[in-house]
Amino acid sequence: QVMLVESGGGFVQPGGSLRLSCAASGVTLNGATAGWFRQAPGKEREGVSCLTSDGLPVYQNAVKGRFTISRDNANNTIYLQMSNLKPEDTALYSCATTRGYDCVVYGMDYWGKGTLVNVSS
Repeated sequence: QVMLVESGGGFVQPGGSLRLSCAASGVTLNGATAGWFRQAPGKEREGVSCLTSDGLPVYQNAVKGRFTISRDNANNTIYLQMSNLKPEDTALYSCATTRGYDCVVYGMDYWGKGTLVNVSS
């Protein structure tokens, strides 16, 4: 059984930082495309950042320079370091992985339940 469990969300002021973690079991993230998606209230889920199966990091334009994705193969975990957070980053952040290559919402095979990030003063 594949499980993805996110953690690290919370409340933070604008300009602050958070690090999200996604621990996987039942699937190996090393060599798989995996990443982070978010869904804000009243909006559709969107891609934030991914690591492709060949290790290429991909970022949504709105988070480039502020977010960094990484992977710990020993712990089968991916991370999202988020800095200079803005109110528009407020959303439920979920990790996902796919047996394919492309990191798109409709193409992911397994999803976690998500962790909430709230950026507010």
